Amino acid sequence: MYQDIKEILYTQEQLAERVKEIGAQITRDYAGKEVALASVLRGSYIFMADLSRAIQLPVTVDFMAVSSYGAGTVSSGQVEIKKDLSDSIEGKHLIIVEDILDSGNTLFYLMDVLRARKPASIRICTLMDKPERRTKPISADYVGFEIPDAFVVGYGLDYNEKYRNLPYVGILEPSVYGGK
Repeated sequence: MYQDIKEILYTQEQLAERVKEIGAQITRDYAGKEVALASVLRGSYIFMADLSRAIQLPVTVDFMAVSSYGAGTVSSGQVEIKKDLSDSIEGKHLIIVEDILDSGNTLFYLMDVLRARKPASIRICTLMDKPERRTKPISADYVGFEIPDAFVVGYGLDYNEKYRNLPYVGILEPSVYGGK
């Protein structure tokens, strides 16, 4: 699997340092508040685990499974909730934890769905932001890294359910997915 990586964008050490910084910022921003983290599965599970440990506040964690990609490399634009949150978010300060903010279709849709559940606030925390690909008017409040328009894998991000277990974030060789 390592031979399928064209280039390492962020090392394990760089990821750990940035997650620690985001956790410290969230700790400052939410001091004294009830915070709920909601991971958008599957891509953000590693980021969510590390981020929750970097936040020095009591937090609850929950998970949603949402799809807009299928087996492709480009968002289809159709969003489907495959697993909803287990707990109520009413009155809580919700932080949606996402692996990558790309087109914005998924998070734009989720924000509408989750606002209707009356949280005290909603913010977005994404590990990777790819603003060149944005088609919806949405941005993240906490961003790990802004990345180029390349197909990235590792640290939870996948291609066809593979490469999630890489300890770094790398650009996938286009020959692997039929790209240029």
